[in-house]
Formats: sequence, C-alpha cells, structure tokens
Amino acid sequence: MLKSIAVMTSGGDSPGMNAAARAVARTALYEGVRVWGISDGYQGLIEERLRELESKDVGDIIQRGGTFLGTARCEQWQTPEGRRLGYENLIQRGIEGLCVIGGDGSLRGAQRLSEEYGFPIVGLPGTIDNDVWGMDYTIGCDTAANTIIDAINKLRDTASAHRRVIVLEVMGRNCGWLALVSGISGGAEYIIVPEEEFDLRQITDSLSEAYERGKRYILIVVAEGAARGQDVCDYIAQHTDIETRVSVLGHIQRGGAPSVIDRVRASQLGEQAALSLISGLSGVVFGYSNGHVVSVNLYDAVNNKKKLDPEYLRLAKVLC
Repeated sequence: MLKSIAVMTSGGDSPGMNAAARAVARTALYEGVRVWGISDGYQGLIEERLRELESKDVGDIIQRGGTFLGTARCEQWQTPEGRRLGYENLIQRGIEGLCVIGGDGSLRGAQRLSEEYGFPIVGLPGTIDNDVWGMDYTIGCDTAANTIIDAINKLRDTASAHRRVIVLEVMGRNCGWLALVSGISGGAEYIIVPEEEFDLRQITDSLSEAYERGKRYILIVVAEGAARGQDVCDYIAQHTDIETRVSVLGHIQRGGAPSVIDRVRASQLGEQAALSLISGLSGVVFGYSNGHVVSVNLYDAVNNKKKLDPEYLRLAKVLC
C-alpha cells in the first residue's frame, strides 16, 4: 500500500478537473495517505512546484471550471532529460505514485514516465474533445457540449431574424465528437467533422434549394479539425446570394462551471483512481463506458485512435 501520492492536471483545461483532483486528494487523505499537488502540469513537476495538500486546500473548488492546480503544455517533458528531472523530484519527496488528469498528450507523457522508470501511474481522461480510446466519456465533455448548445440556441434566434446561414466553428482538432453531439442536439442542418468526407459544393446546392422552398435559416456546425469556419462561410457566400455569417466559439468552450454529470463522474473517477493507485494498481486510465466505470490499459489508451460512434453518425445523416 502506497503512503504518498501526487495529483496533477495537464494539457488543455476541462470543466470537472477540479472535481477529479478534489476527489483524489480527499480519498487519499481519508485512507491515511499523504497527497501532493503539482502545479502547472509537467512543467511544474520539472521546476519543483509541488506542495502537500490538506482537505481544506481542495475546498470550494468542485463548482469551478479550469483547474486550481494550473496546467501547461511542456516541451521539455518530451525529452528524456526532462522526464528524469520530473522523476527525481517525485522520488526526493517520497512520492510513490502519480495521478495524471489530462487528455491524449498528457496521458502519453504519463505512459512514458511509467515505461522508463516503472513509476506507478494512474490516468484520468480530462479533455472536452472526448477522444480517449476505450471509453465513451471524458471529464469536461458534457459541460463543453452544453456550452455549444447554449450558443446554438442564441445563434438560431438571430439567424432566423435575418434569414442567414450561420457557420459555427467548435473545438475538435482530431475528433469531431463535440461537433457531432452538439449538432444533433442543436438541430443543425449540416455537421462537418474530421472523420467524414464532405462536399461544400453539395452542401451549398442543398441549402440553396432549401431557401428556395422557404427555409428561413440554416445552421452548420464545423469541427475545427475538419475545416475553418471562415473558409466554409466564405465559400457559401461566394456561391450563393444568401447572407452568411461565421461564429468561432474558441476557448469559451473550455470554461464555466462544470455540469452535474461532469462533477459527479469526475468525483467517482477521482476516488477510483486514488484507491487503485494506493492499492498498487498502475498503468491504467479510468473512464466511463456504457454507464459504468472502466479501466483501460494506459499504453492502449494512448496508442489507439478512438472512432466516432457510428450510431451518432447515422443519426446525424437521418435528422440533418
């Protein structure tokens, strides 16, 4: 049984990271285990920004977006020298295990540390993109999707008033989950994702016909990894006489108070991560699949590419 563990958040922030870190810390303390917080991800680990946490240190944070530990992207961690520094900083403080909360890149960095030094690692999937292999939920994806839906509801009003085409660009560099689920639930006419080929000429012809039949507005949701929203907007404007506007949500999708789902699930995953790490289990990522907590091999999680749910893709084709 481990006597001292650490928790960190890394990469892009996501709503619910605070709930997960809080659960890791309080579970460890409940079990009589010391717990350290690492500030600013791998960069903070290399630069020795570690502090021991007490229960009060994680109070009043479950409702907050972002991460009280801070996060950063660290190029130095990509080097063997950087990882050695981080490892030595853990060992010097008597830390015996590490919980990493982050997305694909963060978990990949954790896997390298585990592989090179045999250091006990447990990962939690903290990313709004919902793109970690082996699970159908990642911490923050629900809140981000609801943020997009709120924007869609507002854009629909102005689009209808002016009979416009609105192109909404959302996050999703390599995975179109956010665009797909928000497009379906927001009633978009077209959804463009990186995983599926699309034809702008066909889309333009189709929406022109819809306007001729009396359509008042059209909403197109585009994942940033599939196309630039501005490029889609410009193409439609150039090939039709329909007034077209683009809205890029950007980093507003990362912020805000986490939803109930993200708070509860992040808390459950954080507890499971702490208990498993303390008991000696490592090299896994905990997530949700079909409504249940699942553990996925860390190596498999970072070396396999998650695919969009084919049922969602089919539903989008039927309903759009």
